[in-house]
Formats: sequence, C-alpha cells, structure tokens
Amino acid sequence: MRTLIILGHPDKSSFCARLADSYEKGAMEKGGDVMRINLIDLCFDPILKSLNRPQTLEPDLIEAQRLIKWANHLVFVFPVWWSAPPALLKGFIDRIFLPNFAFKFRENSSMWDKLLTGRSARLIMASDAPVMWLYLAYFHPAVNMMKKAILEFCGVSPVSVTSYGSLTNANEKKRDSIIYDAYRVGLNDN
Repeated sequence: MRTLIILGHPDKSSFCARLADSYEKGAMEKGGDVMRINLIDLCFDPILKSLNRPQTLEPDLIEAQRLIKWANHLVFVFPVWWSAPPALLKGFIDRIFLPNFAFKFRENSSMWDKLLTGRSARLIMASDAPVMWLYLAYFHPAVNMMKKAILEFCGVSPVSVTSYGSLTNANEKKRDSIIYDAYRVGLNDN
C-alpha cells in the first residue's frame, strides 16, 4: 500500500503532529510505502484567487499533487478549530483539489467525473470539544466538509474517520492512550 500522510496543523510540535508521527510509525511497521507532507513546510499561497482563471501552482503544490496521485491511501491529520479544519489545510485543498486534477465537470451537464477514484482515506482529528458534542450540536462540520464535500466528491472512498475530543482536560495518560490508538490505526488501516 502507498500511504500519504498530510499533517494539516501549522505547528510541527503539536498534539496533531504526535498523532501523525504515531500513525506513521504504525503504517511503516505494517509495511508498504509511506510518505508525509507537513503543510507548514510547503511554500505556497493558500488563497485560491479564482476557479475560472488559472493560478500557477508552486513547485511544492505540484509535488503534493504528484504524491496524491501516487498514493492509494490518504491520511489527513488536523485539529478541529471552530468546527472546521485550520485555514492552512483548507487553503491547501483549495489550491490543489482543482478541476482536471480532482474532478471534472461534464460539458452541458450538472454531473462530474471523480478523478481521484481508487483511493481510500482516513481523517484523524483532534478537538477540545467532546466529539459527541460536535456531532449532536453541529453534525460535525469538519467531517462533512472533508469526507463528503471534498474527498467523496472527488472519488476517494471509503473515507474512515477517527476523531479524538475533550483534549483540553485530558491528562498525560489519556493523551498517551490516544497517541497509542493512532499507532494502532496506522498498523491496521487497509
């Protein structure tokens, strides 16, 4: 299996970075090829100016598209802030999940072709809010956006979700347990 881990947290020393490290360790122990992108290390403008006017992709985004095409399993690790992924991850997606790369609208039709089929994905999210609260109060917008509106729209399926919450009050033992769980997820994915 070819796995691409995308860390969407802007701090490489964050809890999400530890989750990505742990998942990566499990995935590597399982075997297969594992690559990783820490979005904060990329040099790109996260603002998509227009879908109708071409915007030149920076070299780091061209390489990211190549890695996405290479992978058959995508893993997005990010915090949930204000019920959504951070701006860095959203800007990354805006810039590279473009028509003719991730999807293509059909001429004279409201239908589209999904250009990223043949890939699965996992979302690993961390939040201060309880996960159940995100679902009950808000229908977990981060999951709906990433899973339904982006990945499945582009043909990535299945998309599994691992969501860790209530981290504000989690002691070190609880956090270590979550980190170990991410390792097991990496070891057992696909």
